[in-house]
Amino acid sequence: MPRTRSPLRTPPWLRRLAPAAPLALPALWGAVAVLWKLTCPIAQQEGTATRIATSAVFLTVGTGLVLGVRCGLVRELKQVREVALAAQRVLLRPLPPRLDGLSVAAAQLSVSRGAAVGGDLYEAVATPHGVRVVIGDVRGHGLAPLGAVAAVLGSFREAAHDEPELADVLRRLERALGRHVRERAGEEHPAPGGRDPQGPSAEEFVTVLLLEIHPDGAVLALNCGHPWPYRLGGARAEPVADTAPLPPLGAFPLPDELPAHRCATLPPGEALFLHTDGAEDARDASGRFFRLQDVLEEAQRGAPVPPAALIHRVHTALLRHTGGRLTDDVALMVVRNDRGDDRSRVPAQSADPGLRRTRPAPSPR
Repeated sequence: MPRTRSPLRTPPWLRRLAPAAPLALPALWGAVAVLWKLTCPIAQQEGTATRIATSAVFLTVGTGLVLGVRCGLVRELKQVREVALAAQRVLLRPLPPRLDGLSVAAAQLSVSRGAAVGGDLYEAVATPHGVRVVIGDVRGHGLAPLGAVAAVLGSFREAAHDEPELADVLRRLERALGRHVRERAGEEHPAPGGRDPQGPSAEEFVTVLLLEIHPDGAVLALNCGHPWPYRLGGARAEPVADTAPLPPLGAFPLPDELPAHRCATLPPGEALFLHTDGAEDARDASGRFFRLQDVLEEAQRGAPVPPAALIHRVHTALLRHTGGRLTDDVALMVVRNDRGDDRSRVPAQSADPGLRRTRPAPSPR
């Protein structure tokens, strides 16, 4: 049986020299310029013409070195950004525009410059138990809470399909967050004798809102310290509930009984607007809070607004109100009941991320 040739591999020493490739030509110019200065008889002569020629040669070499370094840094920065963007899209996957008869849109604004994700999280999946939605806010902002975001989202994507009861989904999230907190706290502040570690990470918690939307429009909710969503119908925007939520997940153990709160039915054409507290807590230069409810009601006047357009309007109004200076991450999400239109219905999908590819909403720089 003939042997197949293995593909040629780049030697390790050549791979180590690859980042310095843009400097090869300027370095060669520099060596020639120094050699010319030391050995060429013309370069040893005094005179204005000689000085001008020498200055021109060294200026050319210096310019080449600067441009070579700059090109290398730009190329490396581009590669780092591409890798970071791919990782962020895996963590906070773009939502499908249609999900089992519902129109869905979402966006997140991170206070970390250049980041597409932060301490907020959201997800929506179609399951045999109904469309299940999660939105949450990990304590802190920026890139530090990403580990907790990954733990909660990963657990939800599995539990939403596996658990028939919404309460059991929440308990799975609590266990996943607890494991993440113990592991991180143990790495940062290991405790002797096998005791539970004590440290900043051991006090990490997350607000979570779980929704389950049935085919008849019935909405069940479990709320752990999160703002209630607004129900949008006609020109009105009002919270779906006024009951006090449970404590944030991780702050205290969940109670033994977790009855899901039955919200008002979501008829065709009406929508739910979900958000994290970074939206209503945002302030302008004079300290006034962002009036999210007024913005939603103003956007509802006139012709119906698609979910993505509504997200864009709130996004724009929020940045205008704060002058682009956010102090906390913000996640926005709209779920509209379009089940009266058969063209919007899609089957319940699996948790495979390859089935869900849409363009993410841009984040401000």
